[in-house]
Amino acid sequence: MDENLDHLFQKIKDQTFYKLSASGNDFIIFLNFEGKITLEEGKILAKKLCRPKFSISADGLILLEKPSISSASFSWKFFNSDGSEAEMCGNGARCVARLVEDLGLFKSPFYFETKAGLIYAEVKGERVKVALTSPIDLKLNLVIRTDYDWFMAHFVNTGVPHVVIFWDDIESAPVEKIGPKIRYHEIFKPAGTNVNFVELVEGDKKYLKIRTYERGVEAETLACGTGASASAYVSYKLGLVDKKVDLLTKSGEILTVYIEDEGNKIYLEGDTRFVFEGRIKKEAIL
Repeated sequence: MDENLDHLFQKIKDQTFYKLSASGNDFIIFLNFEGKITLEEGKILAKKLCRPKFSISADGLILLEKPSISSASFSWKFFNSDGSEAEMCGNGARCVARLVEDLGLFKSPFYFETKAGLIYAEVKGERVKVALTSPIDLKLNLVIRTDYDWFMAHFVNTGVPHVVIFWDDIESAPVEKIGPKIRYHEIFKPAGTNVNFVELVEGDKKYLKIRTYERGVEAETLACGTGASASAYVSYKLGLVDKKVDLLTKSGEILTVYIEDEGNKIYLEGDTRFVFEGRIKKEAIL
C-alpha cells in the first residue's frame, strides 16, 4: 500500500460505513460531518470501494456532511463509481434519507443540500419520496446522428442531464452500444449526458418501462432515479402519460413519479433497502 492510501486507510479504518440500495442502485455511505475525508479522498474511495469482485461494489459513494445553509439538515458529496462527482442522484437521495432517519440523526420530512440544489425528503419506513430540483433545459424532438443510426430524442436536466429515447421493444434495445455514442455526443459536451431508453406500455393502466446508460458508471444500471424522473417528465410533456406514472426498472422494481405543474416540481418515490453496515479492511482499497 502506498503512503497516500495508507494515510487514507488510517482515517477510515475505525469508521462505520453503510450500504443501502434503491431499485437496484446501491451506494456506500460515510458519515463525514467532521470533514475527515476530503473531496479528493472521496474520489479515491469511490474508485476503490465501488469495484465489483475486488471490493464492496456499488454504483456510487456518498459522504454526508454539515450543510452550508440553515434550511438544510445536512449536505452530501456524491461520487460515481469512476470517481467523478455528480450533482444529483435520485435513488441515492432516497437511500441517504432512509439512512439518517433510521439512525435517528434527522426526523423526516427534511431538506438536504446537493450541488443541484435543496432536496426535500419524506421517509415512511422502507418507502421514501424525494422532491428533485425543478427540471430545466427541456428540449423535445432533437435529431441526433451517430455512426450507429439517427435518433429522435428528447433532453431534460433533472439535477443531472438526461436524454430520453422511445423504443418499441425495450428488451431489444442495444443500450450498451448506443448509450456511449449519445453519452459522449458533441451536442452534450463537455458534461455529457445519461441516456434513457423508454417503452410506453398501454393497457388497463399506462406505465413506462425504462433502461438507463449512466454517465459516471459508464454502463447500464438496474435503475436510475433522475433518469426515471426525466423520462416521466418528457412523456408527460409529450402528452403520453398523466401527472402520476409508474416506471418499471431493469431491476424489476417500480418507481413512481409525480409531476406538479405549479412550481414545476417532480417527486420520485420507491422502496429502499438497508443492506448492511461495517468497517473497511486494508485489502478493500488496494
